[in-house]
Amino acid sequence: MQDLEHNTAAFLRTIARNPAIKHEVMHSPAIYELLFSAAKRFVTGEKRTDLLVRAHELADLGYRLSAEYIGENTQDAEACREAKDELLQLTQACGTIKRSIGISFDLSHVGLLLNRKLALSHAFELADEAMRQGHGLMISMEEAAKTDAILEVYEQLANECENVGITLQVHQHRTVEDVTRLLRLPGKIRLVKGAFQESPEVALGRSKELNERYLILAEQCVTAGHEVSFATHDSLLIDELERRGYLRERHAELELLYGVRPELAKQKREEGVAVRLYLTYGKEWFLYLCHRLAEYPPQVHQAVADMLEPERLQAPGY
Repeated sequence: MQDLEHNTAAFLRTIARNPAIKHEVMHSPAIYELLFSAAKRFVTGEKRTDLLVRAHELADLGYRLSAEYIGENTQDAEACREAKDELLQLTQACGTIKRSIGISFDLSHVGLLLNRKLALSHAFELADEAMRQGHGLMISMEEAAKTDAILEVYEQLANECENVGITLQVHQHRTVEDVTRLLRLPGKIRLVKGAFQESPEVALGRSKELNERYLILAEQCVTAGHEVSFATHDSLLIDELERRGYLRERHAELELLYGVRPELAKQKREEGVAVRLYLTYGKEWFLYLCHRLAEYPPQVHQAVADMLEPERLQAPGY
């Protein structure tokens, strides 16, 4: 069974990066509607207003929130500008929630594949608007081939904007050294295991060794008194973070993806842990759906049921 789940996860991560499959999904109304029925469990909707409605509800329950307009690998300058403008409008609209929100985005959504200067310029605009609205800005991490470029842009931003954080994928071997360097900067560090399919030379697979590395890097952040978000749904890892007292540190929080393990989010919130929920919206949800299913392959059964009976799906109970 474990081998079957591993193979399913590998398959999902592979098709997530296939542009021909993504194009077929996005341009076939029947396929789009069918798969979006499954994606709705993890995505608040296609529009900014969909996210805002859910964000207000969850904020009233006491959750911290992150918000993302989904998109990546944009290779048209005008489309990059439009993505940046949508993120600016999201940042402004989140001001109505009356609490600090983490605005998340991929640098490849706003120009990284075209020109690093373009991506940096757009990121500075977003950081400035986030500061005006009292929000933080969180840069997502992407495939290993982009890591150097992403960190270069981040370091330029973080040296001028204290409200900009960075996501680090623990499975990448280089992250052990990257953490040490980035702890010198003020921005929050968001630790994730890593969702992308990478070669063994570049990254660890899901394993006990990966969890051990995660805990080592978590300890570094906590010991340094650095703001850190532990973004994981792994119960064994969460239990160990709790046992060590890391989840109770003033600068630490547990971050969970919207629609994934809502019962865990509710439990931890009720126990007094600072819990952040990561909310997304938009039409570029195909990659996101594949990664959510790959992280826990048994959810494929649930996704099939959602596609067969869309009316069974309700907003996750938090």
